[in-house]
Amino acid sequence: MPSRRQFLGGSGVSAAALAMAAAGRPGKAAPADFSKQVRIGVVGGGFGRQFYWHEHPNCVVDAVTDLRADRRQALQETYRCDTVYPSLEAMLREHRGLDAVAVFSGAPSHFRHAEMCMNRGLHVISAVPAVMSLEDAGRLRDLKYRTGLRYMMAETSYYRQPNIYARNLLDEGGFGELYYSELEYYHDRGDLDALLSDKSTRFYEPDGSRSWRWGIPPMLYPTHCLGHIVGVTRERIRSVSCLGWGDSHPWLTENSYRNPHWCQTALMQTDREHMVRCNVFWIATADGERARWFGTRGSLHMAVNGLHGDAWLPRSHKLDRHERVQPIEIPQYWKSDMLPESMRHPSGHDGSHTFIAAEFVNALVADREPAIDVHEALAMTVPGIVAHQSALRNGEQLEVPRFDP
Repeated sequence: MPSRRQFLGGSGVSAAALAMAAAGRPGKAAPADFSKQVRIGVVGGGFGRQFYWHEHPNCVVDAVTDLRADRRQALQETYRCDTVYPSLEAMLREHRGLDAVAVFSGAPSHFRHAEMCMNRGLHVISAVPAVMSLEDAGRLRDLKYRTGLRYMMAETSYYRQPNIYARNLLDEGGFGELYYSELEYYHDRGDLDALLSDKSTRFYEPDGSRSWRWGIPPMLYPTHCLGHIVGVTRERIRSVSCLGWGDSHPWLTENSYRNPHWCQTALMQTDREHMVRCNVFWIATADGERARWFGTRGSLHMAVNGLHGDAWLPRSHKLDRHERVQPIEIPQYWKSDMLPESMRHPSGHDGSHTFIAAEFVNALVADREPAIDVHEALAMTVPGIVAHQSALRNGEQLEVPRFDP
């Protein structure tokens, strides 16, 4: 048994745990039988082009669609697919033989499009967020139960390399009790005057009207943050208090969401009595997604875009904090046998895109639930919906409903 000093300092245990965390997790690279093929349709020629379905040995991109002709062409070129449709409705009506659909349309359409596909017997992976209302959260869960089909949410934070490391480190006991996490998603909107005049950006449609991104409440896009806690510990957020900040810019006074906030920050409590601080900012001098995890044996600090570096800070009797900081090199798990050989290359969001595509295909071939199934997806999404409600009520603490079995 370790002594109290060893437990609190974590010197020996943490070193072993760090090594084990770096080793990755074998066993889900690809099915042994490559004869079973998943025929997938891809919806959305923006973000939907950034995944690698066609590189998985068990997957074929059989049809693609987007409302815009330029994006349909981009999808066709990316996936080398000659079967193209002008809309999802047309694809579902006319195409035969699909097994699944990757829904990468605009966020407000994710649930509606997933419902259309699953009601036709097709498995679905969708971009984030899974839903944008509590009502649709319940409907998505019920849809999955009723159809018995697979649903996965393509949350990139789950497969960022430091997140894989943190998940492994927790499994090896390296954190001890992980009692507090800081989760951040910063996506600055840039020149606010240009935001009004430059209609070539993704905040506008080709006809000059504002897109769904215009004025979206920060906490309705929470999964890049919550993927770092739900995706590491499997905890559920039990309650939340959230505050927001905004000004008089038309982004806030002229949006379909009636959202008055550029930035929102939430303090959450989990079902294990742990604390979470979650920031989603549209005006920020920082950039990207990051997390810091604090445990009784040590804390892990995730770097972002070259700012500082990944670091492990074990608890220690040493008073000089500089003696305790241990810079670490997070493995590039995408180079390992955690992926099929054909997918072992860099991809978007810190290597996560290949993992997401591989996990969905692997789950369908193996006839199992994917890692980010409907329950995990809603656990990463619903707390943000409630947080936004709290921000509109000046930080009132609200309970978060659960959608688990």
